Amino acid sequence: MRDNVELEDKILEMQRNEITESHIYSKLAERIQEEQNKKVLERLANEESSHYKRLREFTEKDTKPNRMKVFFYLLIIRIMGFTFGLKMMEKGEKLAQKKYGDMLIKLPEVKEIISDEKDHEEELLRILDEERLKYVGSMVLGLSDALVELTGTLAGLTFSLRNTSLVALSGIITGISASLSMAGSEYLSTKSEGGKNPVKAAIITGSTYVLAVFFLILPYFLFKSYTVSFTFTLIFAILLVVFFTFYISVAQEIDFKRRFLEMFFIIISVSAITFIIGLLVRIFLNLEV
Repeated sequence: MRDNVELEDKILEMQRNEITESHIYSKLAERIQEEQNKKVLERLANEESSHYKRLREFTEKDTKPNRMKVFFYLLIIRIMGFTFGLKMMEKGEKLAQKKYGDMLIKLPEVKEIISDEKDHEEELLRILDEERLKYVGSMVLGLSDALVELTGTLAGLTFSLRNTSLVALSGIITGISASLSMAGSEYLSTKSEGGKNPVKAAIITGSTYVLAVFFLILPYFLFKSYTVSFTFTLIFAILLVVFFTFYISVAQEIDFKRRFLEMFFIIISVSAITFIIGLLVRIFLNLEV
């Protein structure tokens, strides 16, 4: 008897997820202008509604959508883009299914519904075309170059100059110059390749670089100690890597851990090397500021 109650609770939970996702897809379809994407989202909404009705045949109960979940994902989609938001939602759904996977064995029909649903949804999600994803490469280029180059530069400047004001000033000049250089390079590269707007690609690369520069230099304006400043610069750099790696891992379905460790190792290695160079410059040039 208890197993039957637990089974019904799990199916009701699945049922609520289906109607919740149906609401999300429907509301998103109303906002989307592109005809192809609108049709895909409307189809997804109908599929979710259909699965909700099939699950209701087992429970004979109605469930209401999770309003907080609808609000959360629509907010994420507005900020990060609909492809990222929808793929993030699907990842969450897969994790939830693992939680009650054993219960599904008792009702093979339900398991079949969910299996068919996920295969269909993944196929439809691959069809989705979002302009901002075409420029992810430009974002990654701007961020990765800023993190590696500027973190390394700040490490060398910090332990050679040992003055937060001078390091901040030098960092700003270096960062702005590098961002303009990167934007120009991305413009020429994109123009020669074709397929994307070179001006937009250049702006995205340069803007991402400047944003990274702001966060990396900010500690030098907040703290007097150069060691504390650089420590927070490293922390901010790692947080930026975590954020963008998570975004890319969801949007482009790549391995988060591998990509994060790769970037982390490069940043730490470059910072360590430039730190040593900064100390050697200070010693051999007898630099005192």
